[in-house]
Amino acid sequence: MPELPEVETTRRGIAPHITGRRILTVEVREPRLRWPVPSDLQKRVAGQRVTEVRRRGKYLLLMLERGSIILHLGMSGSLRVLEEPLTPGRHDHVDLVFTEGLRLRLTDPRRFGALLWTDGPPESHKLLAGLGPEPLSDAFDGDYLFRRSRGRRVPVKAFLMDARVVVGVGNIYANEALFMAGIRPDRPAGGISRARYLRLAEQVRSILEQAIIQGGTTLRDFTDSQGRPGYFAQSLAVYGRGGLPCPACGARLREVRLGQRSTVFCPHCQR
Repeated sequence: MPELPEVETTRRGIAPHITGRRILTVEVREPRLRWPVPSDLQKRVAGQRVTEVRRRGKYLLLMLERGSIILHLGMSGSLRVLEEPLTPGRHDHVDLVFTEGLRLRLTDPRRFGALLWTDGPPESHKLLAGLGPEPLSDAFDGDYLFRRSRGRRVPVKAFLMDARVVVGVGNIYANEALFMAGIRPDRPAGGISRARYLRLAEQVRSILEQAIIQGGTTLRDFTDSQGRPGYFAQSLAVYGRGGLPCPACGARLREVRLGQRSTVFCPHCQR
């Protein structure tokens, strides 16, 4: 699944091409995504100019002059900027057609993504209203994590991946941040000290920033807006490396399932 760095990479990739352009039409070839594409989307957006492209967690927000489009890439979605009307493939479900023939194409093989519309502020939409702070914002730090964790018995990895606590820290980056902070992912969130949460917040921020710079993580289904894969997978310390030597101490990395997610940690370095 595209995580925050992949979505931010996509935002940065498409924003220069579509900001300031007007939408001429919408071509919906398959409306049956995770939620149906609004049947009146064409009527609502045609003729409107894109004023800004934002990101909230794993959602992309195309801000128009009146209202906004909310996009989610789901498990396998991607967006491409096309300067020519290439023949759509089987999984190319929606095109936003702009002035001068430019197209923003949504491709989603598994159809778990979404393309929705809202008249009001997107932050008030039911999908976004309950989200926690952005991990790269000033509202997120170790003190915040410490306060939110008090009395919580859930594993710290599940706590960190809870979008109501902080948005966009998915499975890959939770594994990596906990390793770098030296915290076992199955430790109860409420039993971790303030000092260790300060370290964890620093690592979350650092790892996400590095991943954004490197273009996201190379996953089977993810490509950036020009079709290039991300390269952060080259820097992963533990994710996908269960059974291999720990890069810090050489002990064998252990892989378990937490919350139905693959979780890899070093039993020696993480406690």
